[in-house]
Amino acid sequence: MANRGILVSNETFRFPISFDEAYGILSTVLFLPPSRAYVEVSGDQMQVRMGWAFWSTFARGAVASVSEIQSRPLSRGVHGFAGRWLVNGSGRRILSIDLVPSQRAYVVGFPIRLRQLMVSVADPAALANAMGVSAQTDPTSGP
Repeated sequence: MANRGILVSNETFRFPISFDEAYGILSTVLFLPPSRAYVEVSGDQMQVRMGWAFWSTFARGAVASVSEIQSRPLSRGVHGFAGRWLVNGSGRRILSIDLVPSQRAYVVGFPIRLRQLMVSVADPAALANAMGVSAQTDPTSGP
């Protein structure tokens, strides 16, 4: 399978969350270095992590649909409400992942429900491919 993720171990791919240069510096100062921000696909599990600020592990089977968001959010970091969360270091190449049923995630240690995850990665199509789904382009939705 063509994949731009980093092969971590047998059948485990890690897709770094992408960061703008300036936000990468700022987040490192906040102890959220880009090296601790990733989406990992392993077997039938997925893990999403942005350092101490956000983490979630869920079954790939919970992924109902994915789409690449064309709009560019101004914010960076971890933001969300009512199950819809943006985890990004960049305003470009954001993949929206809809989850059914909603999954458990943690934001600064507090449990939250996660029904839609929007995450910035260098190659959204490659991440979707690793998840076993095809990404649609959605010009109307966005963070």
